[in-house]
Amino acid sequence: MLLDATKTVREFAIEIPSAPRVFEKLKIDYCCGGNQPLKEVCGAKGLNFEEVLQLLQQAEQSPTDPEPSNSESLPLTSLINLIITKHHVFTRTELERLTSLLEKVCSAHGKNHPELLDIRSQFQTLRSELEPHMMKEERILFPYITHLESAIAGNQPRPFAPFGQVQNPIAVMMREHDAAGAILKTIRELSKDFATPDDACLSYSILYQALDELEADLHQHIHLENNILFPSSLELEQKTGNE
Repeated sequence: MLLDATKTVREFAIEIPSAPRVFEKLKIDYCCGGNQPLKEVCGAKGLNFEEVLQLLQQAEQSPTDPEPSNSESLPLTSLINLIITKHHVFTRTELERLTSLLEKVCSAHGKNHPELLDIRSQFQTLRSELEPHMMKEERILFPYITHLESAIAGNQPRPFAPFGQVQNPIAVMMREHDAAGAILKTIRELSKDFATPDDACLSYSILYQALDELEADLHQHIHLENNILFPSSLELEQKTGNE
């Protein structure tokens, strides 16, 4: 593909399935803040734009991203299934595991590393927001999108939506994504980019590695929703009219 200097971070993330890995390493927000031109983002971060383009070119030629390479062209029902079975399951599992691990590490190291207590507090907020967020998606928004896609395929009218138009719950979900992204950023800052101190035990190291992996997965998770699923759902609903 042509690596166009005018493309946004979001566009690169959609068109090159391995691009999110590059953006993760460079700490470039491609999920919640992905609508900015990549060149501007590089300038703001002091990154060499041409070097970043070279990394993206390499990523395109040697894809390593675990997501399907055609995520942007999957039927929405298939994309939703991917999000639930891969990302929602992973998130729920890790939220549960990390809650116990944080308690263990805070008990052992919290006195000498008070930042752990702040990380625990931030994580508790994250969990309290993500769990109902995913439930709302699975019980309300995702079923509607699935029914909407089915209605289009069967040349049927738009299904009834208690929330009016799909843009309404999508707007709520995106605000909640922004909130989760802000918490993840704070946790990374508190942990100094998940750098374990010299006196860290194995559990401490495992904790920071797991938090790092959770952040990366949530970034990819939010990218699939914000940049692919939600815009496609809005376009799909428009095909049925706005009644």
